[in-house]
Amino acid sequence: MNDKIKVGIVGSKFAADFHAFSYRRNPAVEIAAAAAIDNLEPFARKWAIPRTYANYADMLAQEDLDLVSVCVPNFLHHDVVLTAASHGKHVFCEKPLATTVSDAREMVAACRKAGVLLFYGEDWVFAPALRRTEEIIREGGLGKVLYVKAKECHNGTHSPFAKARKSCGGGCLIHLAIHPLGWILHLLGNGGNNKVVEVFGKCNGGLQDNYVHKDNGGEDFALGILKFANGEHALIEGNYITVGGMDDKVEIYGSAGNLKADLTFGSCLNVYSRPGYTYAIEKTDNTLGWTKPAVDEFLNLGYVDELADAVDCVRQNRKPIYGCSGELGLACVEIITALYQSNQTGMLVHGNWG
Repeated sequence: MNDKIKVGIVGSKFAADFHAFSYRRNPAVEIAAAAAIDNLEPFARKWAIPRTYANYADMLAQEDLDLVSVCVPNFLHHDVVLTAASHGKHVFCEKPLATTVSDAREMVAACRKAGVLLFYGEDWVFAPALRRTEEIIREGGLGKVLYVKAKECHNGTHSPFAKARKSCGGGCLIHLAIHPLGWILHLLGNGGNNKVVEVFGKCNGGLQDNYVHKDNGGEDFALGILKFANGEHALIEGNYITVGGMDDKVEIYGSAGNLKADLTFGSCLNVYSRPGYTYAIEKTDNTLGWTKPAVDEFLNLGYVDELADAVDCVRQNRKPIYGCSGELGLACVEIITALYQSNQTGMLVHGNWG
């Protein structure tokens, strides 16, 4: 393997942008090529990517890549990952791993059979605030964790693929609440040994049943309750009805303490502006009056370090931690599917996921 890890990016929009940003901060990485069906040349110019392809299959066949970032709409994850695995490329797949359980299982199996690493994009696992949270818990600062509440919410997606139930796999439950779900599985799941055994889901029905987004095929509000084999409970939330910027928060309640973390509104900056300025945080409508602008948003949300860890895994030929593995991504899709089933039936769903 060369001194630098050669990376190819499939996609050219939001997720591809923060992947490129994160890779550019890593001296061990060379972004060798990108493939996309639109916005390709502007994306390549922005990040000085030397070679571009209109067809990702051509890039995977022709480029000598060590790692491939999959940054395309949800319904395309399955095909891109399988093609990358067939060419012997390690793969980093953004969330959710897939839109169906069968697709997610096939992806994990295909990468295992091909002998390539499959990384799952749960950035919360590498968010500095949540890494510190985990340290406090591991040293016993909260006693035994009993209950975790976590959410990711904002005012709605602009992607037509995320608005359509079929191409997204659902609505805000699979598109947003999957982040707190993945992190809670990482925190409480004991590497997949402490399974989720019971779930209950409640969400809007999409279209006219939504609170705000009547043109979204998927739901714009969703809650999920989880019970783990060891007795812990968790509540996850995702919604598109929260105005004022993306709101990611965690609350943890233990036998000897509690902890609250704010990933998106926890800036050390307080700004008052009459005319406004360019950017504060993701999904804000404006920057007038008092705001708390992000200082290093992609780092603080965990994107930079999760991709750096994937690069280190490739360099050292080691498996990813459970919290960023294909196995966790599969568990997330299984649990989200069970939550949708619970919402439809109004009943608890029992299983053994994780």
